[in-house]
Amino acid sequence: MSKSVLSIIESALSPNCESLYQQLGYRETRMNSMRKALSSIKKTRYDYIVCEFLYRYGTDYAGCTVSNLDVLLATLQKYSPDSKVVVIADKSEQEYVSRLTDQFEVHEVLIYQDSNMADMQRAVTT
Repeated sequence: MSKSVLSIIESALSPNCESLYQQLGYRETRMNSMRKALSSIKKTRYDYIVCEFLYRYGTDYAGCTVSNLDVLLATLQKYSPDSKVVVIADKSEQEYVSRLTDQFEVHEVLIYQDSNMADMQRAVTT
């Protein structure tokens, strides 16, 4: 059975890994919004979830989220706890990633400017 990847693409930061996933024989599902991704996760279990880290410089209404990924990671604990999450962060936000990883487990964090396809391949094959 082939592995499945959910790519959540919310900005131009996200690398296009389509050819890598095809080479590995993975099935990729792409979502362009967190709302759609959360809906999909409730119906489908993915082996890997590749998503961008976007730090919340302001606070949300409740003031309790660190980034765009908090709700996703909390949802995964219930619906797909075995999914491995690969987070892609911009170098300018690298210092804030630990605030998220202090609260939630992620499989791998890749810094966009310092990473390449070999790093992505390692992240989605371990």
